[in-house]
Amino acid sequence: MQPQPITEEDIAQFLIHTPDFFERHADLLGAVQLTSPHGGRAVSLQERQAEMLREKIKVLELRLMEMMRHGNENMLIADKLLRWSRQLFMVARPVDLPAVLVSEMKAQFSVPQAALKLWDVAEVYADEPFAQGASDDVKSLASSLTAPYCGVNAGFDAVQWLDDPEAAASLTLIPLRAGAASPAFGLLVLASPDSQRYQAGMATDFLERIGELASAALSRVRDT
Repeated sequence: MQPQPITEEDIAQFLIHTPDFFERHADLLGAVQLTSPHGGRAVSLQERQAEMLREKIKVLELRLMEMMRHGNENMLIADKLLRWSRQLFMVARPVDLPAVLVSEMKAQFSVPQAALKLWDVAEVYADEPFAQGASDDVKSLASSLTAPYCGVNAGFDAVQWLDDPEAAASLTLIPLRAGAASPAFGLLVLASPDSQRYQAGMATDFLERIGELASAALSRVRDT
């Protein structure tokens, strides 16, 4: 019966299960020559291992730099969120809140266009511009959103609230509600001519915080 030829897998398994092999044959480590991916020259096993280690370190450094960049970006956004919230706290008259909320949103976050409509407001505010113009379709859409919508301008009725609807290439729709299970009582629209600014699938954590803070601030004009 012919013996089975030794395969590369057999050799690999032997070395894995015999960790002291190179201790007994240390001279082999210096004699083994491998082809370097950098220029195709022959290098020793130790040098090839060093190259692989440097490559792994480079990948880890790139990942660390990316994490630091994201961390810095999050800190900047959090700072803007705090400054925006502070301006809402400083509004003395409830009737001024919607206008300040929108203007500060554009100023603090460099949002080209923003608009806001509310419904179910207190009777004293029923004739204010912010309480007019929300269709039943918009109200139904707002209540159906469990998270902010981000993506292309798909012809939503709420886009018409903007000063220049035609310039809205991408947008986010942020529902305003008293609680997670409550129907929406308003909708905040943020829009940009940049089609990539608000993308489908983007993280919405900060947008959700904006919705929660806006909802809490605007509770002062609600019919409660």
